[in-house]
Amino acid sequence: MARNSGICQRNILGQYYGLGSETRGTTTDVPDPFGIVLGNPADIPEGYEEKWIINVHAIDTRGVVDRMGCTECKCGLYNVTKDQYGRPLRPDYKGGSLCCYDQTQCRLREDFEGPKRSLYLRYTVKWVDWDKFIVPVKIYILDVTDTLKISDDSKGLIPEHDCRVEYDVESCSTNHKNNGCLDVMRTTFPMQKGGYVVYGVAHQHSGGIGSTLYGQDGRVICSSIPSYGKGKEAGNEAGYIVGMSTCYPRPGSVKIIDDETLTLESNYSSTPGHTGVMGVFYLLVAEQLPHQHFTHSSRSSSFIMNINSIFE
Repeated sequence: MARNSGICQRNILGQYYGLGSETRGTTTDVPDPFGIVLGNPADIPEGYEEKWIINVHAIDTRGVVDRMGCTECKCGLYNVTKDQYGRPLRPDYKGGSLCCYDQTQCRLREDFEGPKRSLYLRYTVKWVDWDKFIVPVKIYILDVTDTLKISDDSKGLIPEHDCRVEYDVESCSTNHKNNGCLDVMRTTFPMQKGGYVVYGVAHQHSGGIGSTLYGQDGRVICSSIPSYGKGKEAGNEAGYIVGMSTCYPRPGSVKIIDDETLTLESNYSSTPGHTGVMGVFYLLVAEQLPHQHFTHSSRSSSFIMNINSIFE
């Protein structure tokens, strides 16, 4: 499976693009002349064909006893003690994606009888044919749960990332309510290969109040703030994040240098507590600026869509 440019281990958070309830209200366009490049024969292993897949995680909350608890995948509400492969869950695992996999059902009210529904997904692909004026970008997905270890081998010091993807926010105790009941999660890591930031956005769950990526000198590289719905209509669901603010720096104005140590911060309200939340940050980074013309050996495409790229 093809993956993004990092930085998590193996194929953890390896997708090209992925958001949640905020997708409809979050700008995802890649600004001209930058592009995500696909279809380059030089990048496809011999004997393989490039295909795209889309992976949708949908939770039916009709008639449930605790809608927010169901969307946070609290294990007790799903009556789940094993993961989708039959492996026992850790005793301290309270909720998250391991408890709301395919065919699981969140607890319903005793009087609820819901009809079957057919759901459809519509998405838009924007693409252009490759030409020498397109500036390719790399996709980086950063995770606030990442704990970095440095190993030493024959090639020198090698960073080993350990992205956990999810974490819990403990409920704010009564004697701490004066501090605003703010849960702050931080991690630091080196960005081995830098470049110019083209686009940035965070992904958080309900309860999130914003995420910021800082440079080594403390400068703000990008700050992304959620907006919450206030109604019942699609795209304005009360209590859910329906959009995240994005960063589109003026080309060349925000640069990450090679091996720069970055700090990622994710903030949540801890009134109440939350299970299985996320604090990831998407970055599109260009190694060159538009005025630095270059040539490409083959024809390919740049595109924007919410998919993974996979070789089959």
